[in-house]
Amino acid sequence: MDKRSNNHLIEYFPVTTDQLNRKKVLFIIGMEGQLEQWLSAATHIPQEQMMVLKSYGPVISEPYDSLMRSIILAVYQENVEEIFVIGAADSDESISDPSHFISKMKQKGVPAVKIQTVEYLFKHCSPGFTANDLAQWMKGSKTVTDGIKQSVDLIRRHPLMPSGIRVYGLLVDTVNGKYTRVVEHQ
Repeated sequence: MDKRSNNHLIEYFPVTTDQLNRKKVLFIIGMEGQLEQWLSAATHIPQEQMMVLKSYGPVISEPYDSLMRSIILAVYQENVEEIFVIGAADSDESISDPSHFISKMKQKGVPAVKIQTVEYLFKHCSPGFTANDLAQWMKGSKTVTDGIKQSVDLIRRHPLMPSGIRVYGLLVDTVNGKYTRVVEHQ
């Protein structure tokens, strides 16, 4: 992995004399507010050419979920040519104990029968779900880096994604502004 300061991120976005003809760039980021601020400072992309999708962790959990739908629509409707999946190195957006989280659902009034129904769907409706059960689906990836890699791979291999779209994965240290390339464009 290649660690760079935020000043070197501009290599992905060369300055051209005709900014109006540049295609849009799509960023998929976690919920950390620092990431959006970092993007503006690091890329110098005009606001009208930058699209940002936020997700709880930069993870696409299913190939046909609403996040993937938004990505596909952005590519076709907004002429996006580059996609960056960016996670924060110090992110705390994973669910470390899914059973505790499921208990919270029950405490907030979700009936056990609904949770059992969802569990049944996970076990018997493959390949509709990529996880084996509700707990695995809630937990997501083991690390932010794994989540970025899986999301980049899912975007690249999606049957509705055009082959010319460049997809990258970056891990950002929001404290010092340095980033690590997790996945390069192939």
